[in-house]
Amino acid sequence: MLPIRDTIPAKHFPVVNSLLIGINIVVYLVQMQLGPEIDRFVYVYGLVPARYSLPQIREYFTSGQQLFSLLSFMFLHGGFWHLLGNMWTLYIFGDNVEDRLGPLRYLLFYLLCGLSSGLSHLFLNLHSTVPTIGASGAIAGVMGAYFILYPRSRILTLIPIVFIPWFIELPAFFFLGLWFLLQFINAAFSGGGAGGIAWWAHIGGFVFGIVFLKIFQRLPATGATAKLGAMTEKKKTHRLQVIHPAAKAESVDLHGSIRVTPHEARYGSHKLINIPWGFQKRLFKVAVPAGIRAGQTLRLKGMGRQSADGRRGDLFLTVVIQ
Repeated sequence: MLPIRDTIPAKHFPVVNSLLIGINIVVYLVQMQLGPEIDRFVYVYGLVPARYSLPQIREYFTSGQQLFSLLSFMFLHGGFWHLLGNMWTLYIFGDNVEDRLGPLRYLLFYLLCGLSSGLSHLFLNLHSTVPTIGASGAIAGVMGAYFILYPRSRILTLIPIVFIPWFIELPAFFFLGLWFLLQFINAAFSGGGAGGIAWWAHIGGFVFGIVFLKIFQRLPATGATAKLGAMTEKKKTHRLQVIHPAAKAESVDLHGSIRVTPHEARYGSHKLINIPWGFQKRLFKVAVPAGIRAGQTLRLKGMGRQSADGRRGDLFLTVVIQ
C-alpha cells in the first residue's frame, strides 16, 4: 500500500517538517559523495548495538560518538528508495501533527520518537554488529500520533493489483492499524531485523509516538509557539479538494462543502473539486468570489444527478472558512 495524500488540510505551513525533510536529503547527498568511505561513515554515525554492549568494540569510540550516533542514525539512509519512501510518508503525516503540536514541540517530539525507536532496537538486538539507519522509527512515531489525532481522516492509497493501479480512500485508523500489525508480524517471524529492516524500531517508534503525544498535549504551549503559529498560518487551502456530495431524498440536486481560508474568502480563489462518481471521478473548476462569507452557497448548474426524464440537477457547495 502506498499512501498518496490525506484528507486533513494543515492550517499552517509545516516549517519543521519541511526542515527535517531538507536535512535528510542534504545528508543523503553528502553520503553519496563519500565513495568507498561510506561504510565507515555509516558504522560511525549509524546505530550499532554492539558498540554499546561489547567492551572490545566500545573502546574504539569516544563517548561523544556514542551519544551522537543515537541522534545521527535517523538522518542516514541506505539508498534513494529508502530515502524517498521515508520522506514521502513524513510529508503526508508530519504536517498535521506539527499543526497540532506547534513547530517547537513537534521538533522535540520527532527527535524523542527517533531516539526511542533506536533504543527499542538496541535493547532487543544487543549484540548485533549491523548498523541501523533511517528515519523510519521517528516517522513511525509521527504515524502513531496521527493515528490518535486523526483516526477518521481518510488516506488516498495506491494498491497495485498485478499491473493495474487501484486508488482507494482508507480510514486512517485502518491504514495505520494495518501498517502497525504488519510491522509486528514481520518482527515476530523474522527475529526483528531480517533483510536489514529494524522492525522493532518501527514498533517502538509508533508506540512511543502515542505516549509522547499524550504527554505533549498536557504541556502548555509557549509564547514562541503562538508567534510561530501566526507567522506560518496558511493563506490558502489545497487547490484540489475531494468532495463527497449527498442528495436529499429523491432530489437530483447534490450538496457538499468547500473549504477556504479567511484570506481566500476576502480576496477570492479558484479551486478544483474532485467528486467520486461510481468507478470514475468528476473534476470541476470552481470560482470562489471575493467577499464570500461562511455558510453561503455556491451553485454549479447542471452538475448534479440526472433524473429519469433527462433533467440534470445542480451541485450546491456550502462555504466553510477555516
